[in-house]
Amino acid sequence: MSRAGLDKKPDQVAAMFDQVARRYDLTNAVLSAGLDRTWRTATARALDLAPGLRVLDVAAGTATSSRAFADSGSDVVACDFSLGMLAEGRRRLADRARSAATTTTASGTGTGAAGPVGGRVLLTAGDGLRLPFADESFDRVTISFGLRNVAAVDVCLGELLRVTRPGGVLAVCEFSRPVWRPVRTVYMEYLMRALPAVARAVSSNPDSYVYLAESIRAWPGQAELAEMVRSAGWTRVNWRNLSGGIVAVHRAVRPGGQD
Repeated sequence: MSRAGLDKKPDQVAAMFDQVARRYDLTNAVLSAGLDRTWRTATARALDLAPGLRVLDVAAGTATSSRAFADSGSDVVACDFSLGMLAEGRRRLADRARSAATTTTASGTGTGAAGPVGGRVLLTAGDGLRLPFADESFDRVTISFGLRNVAAVDVCLGELLRVTRPGGVLAVCEFSRPVWRPVRTVYMEYLMRALPAVARAVSSNPDSYVYLAESIRAWPGQAELAEMVRSAGWTRVNWRNLSGGIVAVHRAVRPGGQD
């Protein structure tokens, strides 16, 4: 398995996520002490979602965030290069649809054919460095905990810009640097020592969380990432720290729109 300091070859990274797909969300919930839900909610708010919007969720994994975004009424394309993660996402979407149909039938309000309330979620395979979408295809684009895993961050940010309409919004949710030094020290100790140990107890592939810890430690801080987003052509770049800066949501706008 590759480490954060090595080349992030797409096939290696995809294979790593294929191996952890089934228990990925459970492991993340345990390792984040349940804060992952809060982070997803903050990302949705940054996107300013509304019914009828077309949203691209890159590095969508099992589409957990995509499903939450669709609850706003937006139509979401969940894109990932891990076929294992997409397969797990399809299974969960099917389970959700069956559950909604059963509930509808039991309440006597329908035939049981209706899906969940909200927008549609379409899962598709794709590489963040070569997105398989036309220019200006989406009103909103987002990537959560995936920008660290691409081989060329600038290329990925440029691809996200390309497929966003003028005036459209980008939200990047990513691990960052705690703003208070004592917390930062404890957090880095947790990453390199406690996180791999906890992962051994709950993950199907604990070695992948060694990669996670190393990639977080090597990732730039909030201001540096903001400059990378700006250099890719985005405007009105800002960020919001979550959980004391353990995670940050960067928001930006593609220039040229009316808003």
